[in-house]
Amino acid sequence: MKPVTPDISSTTNSQTSQSAAARLPILVLVFFLLGAALTGVWFKYGKLATGSILPGHELSGGTLALLQQLNAPVEIRFYSVLPPGSAPESLQAFSGRVDHLLSEFQSANDAKIHVTRNVSVAGANADVATADGIHPFNLEKGDACLLGLAVVCGGQKQTLPQLQPEWEPALEFDLARTIASVAAAQSPPIVKAVVPVSPEVTNEVVRLIPDLSATSLEDGTRILREAAFKEFTDTGAEMEKQMQAAQQELADAQNGKSEAEQQAATKHLQEVQLAQGEKYKQIAARLQSELAVFQQMKAAASSAK
Repeated sequence: MKPVTPDISSTTNSQTSQSAAARLPILVLVFFLLGAALTGVWFKYGKLATGSILPGHELSGGTLALLQQLNAPVEIRFYSVLPPGSAPESLQAFSGRVDHLLSEFQSANDAKIHVTRNVSVAGANADVATADGIHPFNLEKGDACLLGLAVVCGGQKQTLPQLQPEWEPALEFDLARTIASVAAAQSPPIVKAVVPVSPEVTNEVVRLIPDLSATSLEDGTRILREAAFKEFTDTGAEMEKQMQAAQQELADAQNGKSEAEQQAATKHLQEVQLAQGEKYKQIAARLQSELAVFQQMKAAASSAK
C-alpha cells in the first residue's frame, strides 16, 4: 500500500524547506536505528538460510520518513543483466527481490524517487553502466553479468557496484543511507549536531584506510563496505552452524522427548535466531558509523587545505 504523506500547511515555503532540511541529518540516523529493529524481527521469522526479502516486505518507518522528507529528486539506476548461462537461478531470483524493493522505494515518494531499469548492456547502455561504476562479474562463465545500483541526485552520485545476496538483509538500509547522502548535498547548509563517536570506530577507519588524504570518498566507502561484507559473511557462516545444531536439537527433542525438553530446544533455537539477527544489526550499525566518521574526516581534511 502506497504511503500517504500528510498535508501540512505552513506560513511560508521557505520555512517548510528549512524545517525539512534540518530534519534530514537526524533522519539519516533515525531511519537506520528503526530499520535495524526490523532486521532482527525479519531474522527471527524469515528465511534465514538465504536472507531473502520476503514477498510481503514493507519498508521500515525510518526509511519511509527519510524518503518522504527528500528535498530534491533522486534517480535510482538499477542494472540487472544476468544471462542464463552466466548467472544461476538463485541470483536471478535475488535480482527480482531487489526490483521489488526498488518499487517500494519509488512508491514511498513518487514525486522524488524515480527508478530506471537497465536489463541490457548493448550499445550505449554499456558505456552508461561503465560510467556509473557498475562492476561486471562471472566473466569466466560466459557473458558478463551486471547487478548493481547507481543513485543520482543533482551533481551527486554514489554506486553500489555489485549487489550480493549475502548482504540482502542490510540492503534497504544501505540504499536508504546512500539516498540520504546524495540528497543531503542538495539541501541548504545547516548546522549539524555533533554525534559522539567511539574511539574504536575511528581507530577501525584509520586501520582500514591508513592514507586518508590519498583515498577518495568513493574508494574509502568501498573499502569499508567490503570489510563489513567479509565480517557479515564470516558471521553468517558461523551462525549457520549454530542454527543447524539448534534445529537438529529441536528435531531430536520432538522425536519422543518430554514436553519440557521440546520447549527448551525451541527456546534455544529462538535464541540462536535472535542472536544472529543482533550480530547482523551490530555489523550494519558499525558500518554506518564508520562511513559517517570517514566522511567527516575527509571533510575536515579538505577544509584544512
